[in-house]
Amino acid sequence: MYQKLILLLSITILLTACATLPDNNNRQTSFAFTDTADTRLGQDIAGFEARYPGQDGFLLLVNGLDAFVARAGLTRAAERSLDVQYYLYHDDLVGRLFSALLWEAAERGVRVRLLVDDMDLANRDQEVLMFDAHPNIEVRIFNPFSRKVGRLPQYVSRFGSVTRRMHNKSFTADNAITIVGGRNIGDEYFDADPVLTFADLDIMAGGPVAAEVSASFDRYWNSKLAYPAATLIKAELSEAERLSIRDNMLAALQSEQASQYMQSLRDSDLAQSIRNAKIEFITGQATVVADDPDKILAARDEESLQLRSQLGPYFNQIESDLIVISPYFVPGKIGVEFFKSLVERGVRVRILTNSLASNDVSLVHVGYSRYRKALLRHGVELFELNNYQDLAVNRKRSRLGSSSQASLHAKTFILDQQRVFIGSLNLDPRSFLENTEIGLVIDSERLAKSMVLGMVDILEERTFKLNLETNPDGTENLRWQGYEEGRSVSYDKDPYTGFWERFWLGFFRLLPIESQL
Repeated sequence: MYQKLILLLSITILLTACATLPDNNNRQTSFAFTDTADTRLGQDIAGFEARYPGQDGFLLLVNGLDAFVARAGLTRAAERSLDVQYYLYHDDLVGRLFSALLWEAAERGVRVRLLVDDMDLANRDQEVLMFDAHPNIEVRIFNPFSRKVGRLPQYVSRFGSVTRRMHNKSFTADNAITIVGGRNIGDEYFDADPVLTFADLDIMAGGPVAAEVSASFDRYWNSKLAYPAATLIKAELSEAERLSIRDNMLAALQSEQASQYMQSLRDSDLAQSIRNAKIEFITGQATVVADDPDKILAARDEESLQLRSQLGPYFNQIESDLIVISPYFVPGKIGVEFFKSLVERGVRVRILTNSLASNDVSLVHVGYSRYRKALLRHGVELFELNNYQDLAVNRKRSRLGSSSQASLHAKTFILDQQRVFIGSLNLDPRSFLENTEIGLVIDSERLAKSMVLGMVDILEERTFKLNLETNPDGTENLRWQGYEEGRSVSYDKDPYTGFWERFWLGFFRLLPIESQL
């Protein structure tokens, strides 16, 4: 036994030595352009600010097609710069479309800075190098894995380091208009995946807040954790390889699968409003809240670097009403006590999260499920996504081999129907302590109330409301109340799940894994 332990320790030390990263001290700093007032987007925002001094403008992006058109339209309208920051950037239809559009922008002289977390870049170094080789494009990779050894061993040798990721999502054109929210770049976030569709939410924002998002981007871009692609990846591409990868990327623009997206980019009202600099914004004022990139390197109790310390005052000011939408919701004991304190002072608290059946990361449901009864006891209203409609469609399509699973992915809070948070933050330990996040806190009664109206419809039609029933012997049981095809239904177990799903849920609840959820 002792010899095996020594061998394991030796292997771990060897892997740690092999997984070293190159020196990153010679990276060049760069910052967002500030002289963009004469661009088309800059002039649009200047006109807006002249009409509404001191205000920001907002446009909700609810469905995937609009979310695509907004980013694509801004990419084609940009004249000076595009600053793009994402956690996941898939090599799929939507990923290739965005890459092709960014390439087109670079070809006409736009500076493109692409900052991507390394979690989604396994086996894609050639693609990264092709992109980075363009004179107007620079790619940086955040908190990268070493290229000297495989990724799996690094999860062992660098656990607690590579398991902390940049979860931020922002897209800013000409330092004038920005998009922040829950969407990564990939088919499932833009309604293009036949297997999984995320119900997600972004906000397009113009005005002073765009410069705040740019400032946050610059902090990450210039961080010692952001490695230029050429520094990290030592491989070389032949000219034939480079052209082949480029042509495959550009071919996506002409593909039959992309026709709906490209047609919307040409003809939709949103696309035309961006082209004609006539975006109809809702007015308000926004503040950017974001983790410091050094959070990844700091102790988990270093609250001064964490977004949650910036959000705290807003939550403490709540007087009457709070709606929370979080796909991955793990409140912990501290969160339960906080929500309890809100209810005790007269605040109505409603929380919408994924059901076990709709959660794309079932393990996260473990951390949430152990707190359901406590939250309900304290008067919190719990709702879980009811994906009956999707399951019914799947059953009809199953013989054709086609199905689609809906899952909640939006991250937003509505405070007192006056103030809104939209961003990348989930209410779970991973978002609070492990990963970095960004979001906007928006003071706009019009925006908040319109979102509340939309949420009321969703809560009534597309969710199960959880209730806690006390039996004569004093035991408590959960009950799910919802609708299927207009009929009221009730379940005493997680709806649309089987025995083994619930068995594994109960098993993993016994393990001390909550900090990683």
